[in-house]
Amino acid sequence: MANTLEFAKVFQNEMDKQVVEGSTSGWMEDNASQVIYNGGNEIKLPKVTLKGLADYDRDTGYTGGAVTCSYETLALAQDRGRRFRIDALDVDESSFALTAASVAAEFQRTKVIPEIDAYRYSKLAEAAKIKKEYTPAAETLLSTLLGQISEVREAAGDESEIVIAVARSVYDQLMLSTELSLAVEAGTFTQGNLELNVRTIAGAVVIPVPTARMKSKYTFSADDGFTPAEDAKQINWIICPKSAPIAVSKTDNVKIITPEQNQFADAWDIDYRKYHDLFIPENKKEAVAVCTAE
Repeated sequence: MANTLEFAKVFQNEMDKQVVEGSTSGWMEDNASQVIYNGGNEIKLPKVTLKGLADYDRDTGYTGGAVTCSYETLALAQDRGRRFRIDALDVDESSFALTAASVAAEFQRTKVIPEIDAYRYSKLAEAAKIKKEYTPAAETLLSTLLGQISEVREAAGDESEIVIAVARSVYDQLMLSTELSLAVEAGTFTQGNLELNVRTIAGAVVIPVPTARMKSKYTFSADDGFTPAEDAKQINWIICPKSAPIAVSKTDNVKIITPEQNQFADAWDIDYRKYHDLFIPENKKEAVAVCTAE
């Protein structure tokens, strides 16, 4: 296959794009635009240090203050991968690209995206400084949610765009609330290159998340996927400024081995490796709220 390398590059870019646009947490990657990634499991995160205001002196004028720009090197904690094998008898060279793309897209939709979502929400919940335990009830659900939105706005400021990630089971209960019509409005929300139609409550964007992806802790298997930890709590919702979480996910060095090159089988092999992680700056954690089931 003459353009194997070229196809691998396209394949890699499209898989990264699918994660951003297909995951419920894809909006967290909007904050990673300045991250430098050159392959492997490390990124460089920009840091700018500024000094505050000082007195103006009529004799000496302004007090100097240096601007320090640096990059912090961070390791991506999640290093995951899988090899796909497609028998040579099942596809020929002309149909390989279509088959491989279909397999990869389905793998990301059903396996990769749920795992990345689960990891991000559990880590964001762990970092939250505003915490509450609550069992959702129709008569108190909206008022409890509005109370935590208020706490987040106090910490983040009214100018911040606020996002509420809500477990689907709680979201459905919320949408049935008789009080909801007083607070809900239609809005738009940018995620990657997509502009989504969403609902907002008190100006905060509401994103429903499959309930299984909203646990406080997960075990990520060395062999097959992920499962909730035995001591995991169910997360009702997480509220934070859109700017707080910095999510990074990179498909690294997709390798395609043709049947002619394959020493172990008469088959196409596709080696898929995904690095990802979530970072929450210390000064942002004060504005992150989590509500877990009692």
